[in-house]
Amino acid sequence: MIDNKNMILAVVLSIATLVGFEMYFKTTRPAPQPGAKVEGEQDAPTPTPPALKPGEATTDKPGRLPSAAPIKDAAIPTAPGLPTTAGALSRKALLKSSLRVRINTPRMHGSIALTGGPLDDLTLADYRETLDADSAEIVVLIPKGDKNAYFAEFGWVSPDGQPVPNAETVWKTRAKTLSPETPVTLTWNNGQGLNFSRTYAVDENYMFTITQKVANTGTKPATLYPYGLISRRGTPEVSGFYIIHEGLMGVANNTLQEIDYDEIQEQKQVKDSAKGGWIGITDKYWLAALVPDQNVLVSTRYSYRRESGDDIYQVDYLSAAMTVAPGGAATVQNRLFAGAKEVTVMDAYKEKLGIDRFDLTIDFGWFYFLTKPIFYALLYINNVVMNFGISIILLTMMIKLIFFPLANKSYTSMSKMKKLAPQMKTLRERFGDDKTRLNQEMMELYKREKVNPASGCLPILIQIPVFFALYKVLFVNIEMRHAPFFGWIQDLSAADPTSVFNLFGLIPWTPPDFLLIGVWPLIMGASMYLQQKLNPQPTDPMQAKIFQFLPILFTFLLARFPAGLVIYWAVNN
Repeated sequence: MIDNKNMILAVVLSIATLVGFEMYFKTTRPAPQPGAKVEGEQDAPTPTPPALKPGEATTDKPGRLPSAAPIKDAAIPTAPGLPTTAGALSRKALLKSSLRVRINTPRMHGSIALTGGPLDDLTLADYRETLDADSAEIVVLIPKGDKNAYFAEFGWVSPDGQPVPNAETVWKTRAKTLSPETPVTLTWNNGQGLNFSRTYAVDENYMFTITQKVANTGTKPATLYPYGLISRRGTPEVSGFYIIHEGLMGVANNTLQEIDYDEIQEQKQVKDSAKGGWIGITDKYWLAALVPDQNVLVSTRYSYRRESGDDIYQVDYLSAAMTVAPGGAATVQNRLFAGAKEVTVMDAYKEKLGIDRFDLTIDFGWFYFLTKPIFYALLYINNVVMNFGISIILLTMMIKLIFFPLANKSYTSMSKMKKLAPQMKTLRERFGDDKTRLNQEMMELYKREKVNPASGCLPILIQIPVFFALYKVLFVNIEMRHAPFFGWIQDLSAADPTSVFNLFGLIPWTPPDFLLIGVWPLIMGASMYLQQKLNPQPTDPMQAKIFQFLPILFTFLLARFPAGLVIYWAVNN
């Protein structure tokens, strides 16, 4: 068995890298410290701000960060005569049920509700639901009354009972449309000497800047806490792959936190306090994230509760108290990202806006130092050839050329081991019952023939991190989504749509998922089989049969993987 040691280790380590490495670290990663338990299904206590004592107020009283989505049926903005039950109205009906300011940018469409002032309607102009150019735009944010409500709110908390804007506040504005060139300012007076204004600005991509201002025209000072929140109703369908995080996430104290939906359901809430960073909810390709002032200490919270039979997820932050003297004013500026997780865009926000580790919104994994450079190399090639499929092939060839000296050394070592197979067989026959003596004789044989049995394995070990980094790049980046190759492959992020079991569409029958074996998986399996034939074969008959079965196993295993990954694997073989 020792003569086949290199081949067996190569196969086992490759599979272990794909299946076990990320899963191991995911399960052994220290879990965030949970906060206090929530009683029943009521709103969880808010994170304690730097100047606010724990338990100072309750959910429905001033001094607490309001629970957002949905608050109560009475708080959902509806036009007269329309149902007020959450989820009773369609998204289109909800959008028509309140006055709104349009959002129109080169990359986003949507609106801001004047009742409550939430950002709760947003679609992405550059991304569609399907490959059909006329299909609906990807929806990122959804109004409160919808069964899948997903929105962001900003406001103030008053510990001394001053009226502050809430979900029922009707803001005033003369603006009609928010665009990169035209910010929108909403105003409201509480009737007791406080004038509130909220200005929304947006850039050419996906970042909103929200500037809140309060002017005190009364005779008494006012103490207020600024807050921001993102709320999501319902547990979304996730891709289910262990190598990518979907759920709640953020950065606090220079540390990335990733909390799955099932994890927050168990913990109920997770609290922290930090200066800088961000907090949000992520899908595979889309993200909504709050970005507080990076120079201000804030209390952050991830929370979960059940309400009306639905799962409610919320991330929020509460800033330190701001005291506004009579005749004075206070201003706070925060940001909201809502859009596609494009690598170059996220990197630009990290650098230009100084958002701590904002590039980690894209799950590059543990081999970050390799994954990101490989992505930028792939992007550079694509900017030249204008086809991600061709770019994958060219990048794979380049990596193979770079590692050719190591690979060649590995194959040479395996070839030498194959030549020693007859002598090793003789030694096993002579000393099979004496393992110690057998190992001594084999070591003498290696020394005499100047063969290092580990030299064939070590080059493969060095290549495995690069292999996994490339695998990660092709899987998690939105640049692969709906990117065409040639012929029947119109989306490199989706599986090969053909199947050999219906003669690639000639038979009008749709096979079950496990029989959807397309052209590229077959090419990959055939290339793996040919690769095995070129390598030294195991001398043990049982091992030989196992190795012959592996191409078939991998063909079925990878058949439903994204086509870009299968193309990479076939070319790599």
